Amino acid sequence: MKFIKYLFVVLILLGTLSYGLFQISGVQDFLAKKSIEQQFKQRNLFSEEDALSALVCGSRSPFPDPDRAETCILVKAGQNLFVVDIGDGSMSNLQKWQVDLGKVDAVLLTHLHSDHIADLPGLNFASWLGGRSEKLKVFGPEGVEVLVEGFEKAYSEDTKFRVTHHGEGVLPLDTAGYEPIIVQPDKPIIFEKDNLKITAFTVSHEPVEPALGFRFDYKGRSILFSGDTMADENVIQNANGIDVLFHDAIALELIHTIRDIASESGNDTLTKILDDIQTYHENTIRVADLANEAEAGYLVYYHLIPSPRSSLAETLWTRGIDEVRSENWILSKDGTLVTLPVGTDEIIFDTIE
Repeated sequence: MKFIKYLFVVLILLGTLSYGLFQISGVQDFLAKKSIEQQFKQRNLFSEEDALSALVCGSRSPFPDPDRAETCILVKAGQNLFVVDIGDGSMSNLQKWQVDLGKVDAVLLTHLHSDHIADLPGLNFASWLGGRSEKLKVFGPEGVEVLVEGFEKAYSEDTKFRVTHHGEGVLPLDTAGYEPIIVQPDKPIIFEKDNLKITAFTVSHEPVEPALGFRFDYKGRSILFSGDTMADENVIQNANGIDVLFHDAIALELIHTIRDIASESGNDTLTKILDDIQTYHENTIRVADLANEAEAGYLVYYHLIPSPRSSLAETLWTRGIDEVRSENWILSKDGTLVTLPVGTDEIIFDTIE
């Protein structure tokens, strides 16, 4: 009892001393400086060994979820850095993780739905401020040139004000804005350099046409992103033997439940939308079957419709998948990191907070 009494007194004294020290301006300044210095340090998100990696910077569809951003994947192949889609909230993740956005080689847009493009202006500015050496390359389907032209016009005053204020030494005008590159169906290889090959292909997302998927091949390792699609033979063919297949999916049981509640409450608009989205997103079970057909090493579900927000919802979301594909699949979340070291068959999963 006497020991506990003395310990209690010591803790009170230490607490009082800490509180007193914290009131001293010099101590406050010191702690603030250390905190800011930590924020300036670049985080080493990726493996230092040579690898092909994919970091999920957005895992949800337009259905709201406070813990997830809309669709976005950051891909690193050797020293090359690409962003595949850039939905709302994904820039916050990239900045929170202190990604050096000035080193992004290009953005690849699977299609022009808002949940895949909303944060493009933010990425454009951050990479410009980060010192990129040219305009931001944006690969995408026909219409991408209209998209970036519209963003440039919308942000033209912002660009002018920032250059006027900070000067071209900080924000050069010749690197401001975008360079749109329309992906041509007859030229599927859109990037081939530094042992990295990126192949584009069309997918089934009608009435959105064309919609694209992308395959990355780097020194014997490979990752494919389906974009938004129904089951598509192009996905199966391009994913043949892939190390990791990222595929969007809709959990029909959850959608049917939400749809019935929306209908019963008289929300005809939401009911119609929930009916419509079932015609251009593939269900979770068929996606697992498709991964088997492609003999994919691992299946990662992304662009989750709707993203599960509880353990019960996750149980419903994944119901039946194990019966089709008993292993080698996961649901992604914001921060899911997949690393494929070169010269191995390893598939390493981690989570970035």
